[in-house]
Amino acid sequence: MEYIVFDLEWNQCPDGKRKEVACLPFEIIEIGAWKLNERRQITGQFHTIIKPQVYKWIHNKTREVIHIDYENLRDGLPFPAAAREFLEWCGEDYRFCTWGDLDVMELQRNLKYYSMEQLLPGPIFYYDIQKLFSRNFEDGKSRKSLEYGIDYLGLPKKEGFHRALEDAKYTADVFQKLDSYYLEHYYSVDVYQNPKTRKEELHLFYPEYEKYVSREFATKEAAMRDREVCSTRCPLCHKNAKRKIRWFSANQKRSYSLSCCETHGYVKGKIRIKKTQEQNYYIVKTLKPVDENDAEEIRRKQENIRQKRKQRRKIE
Repeated sequence: MEYIVFDLEWNQCPDGKRKEVACLPFEIIEIGAWKLNERRQITGQFHTIIKPQVYKWIHNKTREVIHIDYENLRDGLPFPAAAREFLEWCGEDYRFCTWGDLDVMELQRNLKYYSMEQLLPGPIFYYDIQKLFSRNFEDGKSRKSLEYGIDYLGLPKKEGFHRALEDAKYTADVFQKLDSYYLEHYYSVDVYQNPKTRKEELHLFYPEYEKYVSREFATKEAAMRDREVCSTRCPLCHKNAKRKIRWFSANQKRSYSLSCCETHGYVKGKIRIKKTQEQNYYIVKTLKPVDENDAEEIRRKQENIRQKRKQRRKIE
C-alpha cells in the first residue's frame, strides 16, 4: 500500500454566504500531493491549478492567505479533469493522509457537485496527521497548526505555507516522523458518504474507545429508537455494559449515557446526530471507558440539563 499525502486550497463565495451555492460552499482551486511507499519514502509528486467554475472571483480572505488571484487560475484545468488526473495518479492501493479532517470531505463534496463521487466511494479510511501528531507528541486532544508541528519537530522550512504542494510536503515531513504504532491503531474515517444500509454500518475499534456509524434514518426520533444505536457495550471486552444513566439529550445534536462493565468499570457513551444533504439522519456513537471523576461529570451534566428544563417550563 502507498500513502497519498495531499493538501487542497479552495475559494468561497466572494459575495458572502447569502449568495453561495449551498451544496458547494468551498470550491477547490489547487491540489498538491506527494506519494510515499510503505517505508514512507517519497516516490512522486502531483500538482495542479484548477480554473474555478462556480466562484469566478477570489474571496479577499483566500487571496490574503494563499496569495493567489483569478489571473493565476485562468489557465488551470476544470475540476472534473483535474480530479480524474489526480485520482488516476493515486493508483489502486493507497491511503490518504492530510493535516486535519477537512480536505478529504471537501474533495468528496466537490466530486459530488459534478456527479463524480463514484470515482472515490466512501466512507474513506485515511490518516489525520494533525490528530496523530497530537497523540504521538502531545496530549492527544490539542490540534495545532502545521507550522507548529514543523517547528516542534525541528524540521527545515524551505518554502512558505498555505499553498497546496508546499503544505502537502510539510505534512509528509511530519508523517515520516510518526511512530508506526499510531498508524496501526489510529486511522480516521470520513463519513461524508455515510452508510446507507444496516449491512454498511461501521463498527470501529481503537485501543481506548469504540466508534459506531449508523445507516440513515428519516428522523432523529427513529434513529434514537434503534436498538443498535442505543446499545452500550464495553469497548475493551465488547460485552454489554449495564446502563446507569440512560441516553439523555444535551442539545439538538448530542446525547450522552453512562454504563458500567462488570470487568472494566464505567463506560461513557456519546451520540452525535448528523444530517445529510438529503435531510436524512445518521448517528456517530463513541463508547469510552472513564473513571469516577468522568462519571460524576456526566451525572452533573444530566442534572444541569434537568434544572434548565424545569426553569424553562416555569417561565412558559
